[in-house]
Amino acid sequence: MSAAVQIAVLLVFAFCAAGALCGIAIPEKRIPALLAWAGSLASGAALYAAGSVLTFGVDVRRQLWTISGLGEVTMSLDRLAALFLLLAAVVVLASSVFSAAYLKRYLGHYSLRAFNAWYLLLIASIVWILVDDDILGFLLAWEGMSITSYLLVNFEHRRRGVSRAGYLMLAMGEAGFIAVAVVLLYLSTATGAPGFSAMRGSTATLGTLARWAVFLISFLGFGVKAGLTPVNSWLPRAHPAAPANVSAILSGVILNLGIYGIVRVDFDVLPLSAIGMGIIVLLVGTASALVGILYATTESDLKALLAHSSIENMGIVVVGLGAGAVFASYGLTVFAGMAFLAAFYHLINHSLYKSLLFLGAGAVDEHAGTRDLDRLGGLIHVMPYTAAVFLAGSLSISGLPPFNGYVSEWLTLQTLLRSAEIPSTAVRVVFALCGAALALTAALAVTCFVKAFAIGFLGKSREPRAATGRDAHGLEIVPMALLAFACLLLGLLPTYVIPSLGTILQPTVPPGASSALVPPFFSSSPGHLQLPAAFVADFHNLGAQTGQRFLPGPGLVLLHRGGATNPVVFATAPFYACIAIAAFLLCAWLLVRVGTRRLKAARREVWAGGIPRLFPQMVYTATGFSNPVRVIFQAVFRPVTIEDTRQTVAVHFRTAIRRRRQDIYLADSLVFDPLGHAVMWLAGKCAAMHHGRLNAYVAYSLGFLVVVLVLFRIS
Repeated sequence: MSAAVQIAVLLVFAFCAAGALCGIAIPEKRIPALLAWAGSLASGAALYAAGSVLTFGVDVRRQLWTISGLGEVTMSLDRLAALFLLLAAVVVLASSVFSAAYLKRYLGHYSLRAFNAWYLLLIASIVWILVDDDILGFLLAWEGMSITSYLLVNFEHRRRGVSRAGYLMLAMGEAGFIAVAVVLLYLSTATGAPGFSAMRGSTATLGTLARWAVFLISFLGFGVKAGLTPVNSWLPRAHPAAPANVSAILSGVILNLGIYGIVRVDFDVLPLSAIGMGIIVLLVGTASALVGILYATTESDLKALLAHSSIENMGIVVVGLGAGAVFASYGLTVFAGMAFLAAFYHLINHSLYKSLLFLGAGAVDEHAGTRDLDRLGGLIHVMPYTAAVFLAGSLSISGLPPFNGYVSEWLTLQTLLRSAEIPSTAVRVVFALCGAALALTAALAVTCFVKAFAIGFLGKSREPRAATGRDAHGLEIVPMALLAFACLLLGLLPTYVIPSLGTILQPTVPPGASSALVPPFFSSSPGHLQLPAAFVADFHNLGAQTGQRFLPGPGLVLLHRGGATNPVVFATAPFYACIAIAAFLLCAWLLVRVGTRRLKAARREVWAGGIPRLFPQMVYTATGFSNPVRVIFQAVFRPVTIEDTRQTVAVHFRTAIRRRRQDIYLADSLVFDPLGHAVMWLAGKCAAMHHGRLNAYVAYSLGFLVVVLVLFRIS
């Protein structure tokens, strides 16, 4: 099995290299098909490698070669990396198939040969990051991923603002890379270990100050790539600039790599040892989630909306990681395991539904001619299949049953409530505030995606091309439909996902965590007789045994048990809820059908205040829909008026009012603008030193030499 996995990993690189080389020789009109085949084959090989490691639970490790003076280059694929590789392969597979039809829009406008090469090199660098164990190879792969991501984001470089967005992404990514490189090189030097697996057993000698420095710098460095507040201002700029298939990979894969780095360094190699570290992670995650969804709710550009939503979802993932670290610091290992399970469940869910939504946004942009929600409307009439899969993604990301987002968000909130078991009152208060903020985030997410779907796909069209367009190509619909189906499955069957995740994430997640969430309700399941008889009887009356004749496993109820006085702390059953929702909708449909027949109701034109018909200008725009949120949270957005004009006839009769406001991004106003001003002030002071007097320059050199000698003397 180990040899087969190694061959599969090598095939990933072989398919990427072959696809990039073939793209040079074949006609450009065949590049989309080539990219789809090469990307799909590489994804298939990665799926096999990751699936084998996860199925058999055997880590694969092989030394490839030794570089004199730099150490060994080692390929290693453990279960943690295999989980991220599996997610990356699924997203890249969907994006590659989607590209076969989507990329044709660029023929004759931009070089598809270059796009093909950068795309396949990006896939190779992502896989290299996840299978590389040595520090040097990891850093080289990380840099390759950053550069190829920049080249793909900058692909439509002739479009206004694209080059600026790409440069911002590259600059912030390089700053994060420097922080990551400093941490990893320090750990490698301090422990004498060349790779992650060797470091894991060599970090016990590090002092408290060193641990805090490693945590803060690595969390900041990887946080840039994960899109965490306040180092996420590149994300809402890069996504609207990138092609849709690239945006899907950026959000569904690249952001995950930031989380992978945080987990690998701060939870695996050097686990968080202080409660304060976990609190910092928890607070940063909460701020990212809330700020991200606030900006998403008020955004009218569909891709920018989804980009801000990615910040929100990464924040929810980090909230779970922070809560788990705090629980673990207090020795509450089962609750810590629950928090980690919720975090990784949400990570999986986000990769699936956000990739689906970005591909859907690309289909809308391609076939409707715009992604501005203020101009869209009525797309469900001309793009019904795209509307159906986009609705599935919207329900998933809104956290509504029976889709997958509901399970992970619900489990995260319920786990935060278990902070009642923490002895420290101050920490409980922090958890309560974060839980309240996360609940607000969940409510705003529903508002955001009600707006995205209702304004874009329902109502009246405001864009002529959107009203007469056509649906997406079959090769674009199929990957989106499969992602939507995966979202539904993960929402219906969490009792199968959680035990699998618990096995994959050991020893970070103790075995008791997954078993505490998935009790053996089915009488055929091992351990069923260990449950209290009265407890089982109550749930049996509610139908908890339904499905045991044709479904394996312990049951379909997700539940955490308490003591005798509180036997159920929290519980949910999405599968049964789906049956109930379907039955309710069927009954409502039958009542409407029967009722309209008996009343002899007839269809007529929609009443529009007595006018002949409802005009597009009379329905809500995205800006109008989200205006209450903008008004309530004005202190966050801090809008600046950039146009305020009035047109009048004969002075008294006003015919048009134009008022445009621009929101100031919170991270820019609080962090980067003051930092930029401070740097410019310091540069201005340093500029005064350049006055042309030779004696002063000699004095500068002498003074610097004295300082160096003193420092060497002290050391």
